[in-house]
Amino acid sequence: MELVERISGYWLKIQGSLFPWLEESFGKLTEKEQKLIVTLDMIRIERFVALNNSLRGRPPEERAPVARAFVAKAVYNMPTTRALLDRLECDNKLRRICGWEMKSDIPSEATFSRAYEEFSETQLSTHVHEALIVNNLSEDIVGHISRDSTEIEVREKPEKKLKAESEMESLKQKRGRPKKGEERAKVTTRLERQQTMTTVDEMLDDLPNKCDVGTKKNSKGHKETWIGYKLHIDVADGQIPVSCILTSASVHDSQVSLPLASVTNQRVTNLYDLMDSAYDAPVIREYSKSLGHIPIVDINPRRNTELKEDLKAEARRFKFLHFERPESRRYKERTSVERVYGRLKDEFGGRMIRVRGHAKVMTHLMFGMLALTADQLLRLAAT
Repeated sequence: MELVERISGYWLKIQGSLFPWLEESFGKLTEKEQKLIVTLDMIRIERFVALNNSLRGRPPEERAPVARAFVAKAVYNMPTTRALLDRLECDNKLRRICGWEMKSDIPSEATFSRAYEEFSETQLSTHVHEALIVNNLSEDIVGHISRDSTEIEVREKPEKKLKAESEMESLKQKRGRPKKGEERAKVTTRLERQQTMTTVDEMLDDLPNKCDVGTKKNSKGHKETWIGYKLHIDVADGQIPVSCILTSASVHDSQVSLPLASVTNQRVTNLYDLMDSAYDAPVIREYSKSLGHIPIVDINPRRNTELKEDLKAEARRFKFLHFERPESRRYKERTSVERVYGRLKDEFGGRMIRVRGHAKVMTHLMFGMLALTADQLLRLAAT
């Protein structure tokens, strides 16, 4: 409730003082322009842009307006930087909101490209999103954190797996009892390795992040394949993205659960962790409990036919009795993560990735997440 009151007060202040003042200078503001102004005012990205004070060579263009322009690109759901530059040249209000008075002040496309590379190296958008979450949610108790992943398609050539990696996978694929005299090397799983790691950075460094091929079954049971990455996020009540990790497309969801939970735990305090059957592992459940959370994970029967039948029979009994378990009702809140993914891809550039490499793709997605998070905070206050 404190968060809603805080954001509501902020929104009333914006409507009562900032918008009238800007309309006197810019003219009548559209709904999209108002959304951009509020987003920029809320995230204050210019505070995180490092100024280059080097005395050697040509001084770089001021990076703060460029960073604001990339936020505008996400808010307006523009497909390319070229489209952003074309819009800035013909839209006086957008140009002035970003920080340029004259058309001649707008940097070239090459300058935008260099600035974007700097933002990717410094993880600018990720740090700004972290600050936005900590400033608004760290003092409140979040009821549910919903965890899931989604495919991220890119125009990039997938990297070939190293020979050592393919050999390790072949060892994992061998099933059944070993032959007489055969010795199989024990393969340590990533989850087991993560249990021995002491920091989040160690866990993240152990996760593959190169572009490769991912495969999954859709809601109808058909296999889908894509080239690119996989985005893993934790979403708080109110469809607010709390933390995000980008990995290779082939990484299984369960392998990212521990580092993702650790990052989220550093930013907010929550009570329940909601996960689908991909996260059904004792290690994940125990780790959630060690953080003081209650894990609600959909059971994955795998190849256990008897367990499958028991789960179906139990579902039929509950349906006959018109009874819904409290855990089942809480689990329904997990749909919030699907809505966040839908908004990111449809409204904030998640489907239009024209950059290559893990760092740049993550920066593109996090600019979208910044705009989405600010919008959801304001929607929460309006309800």
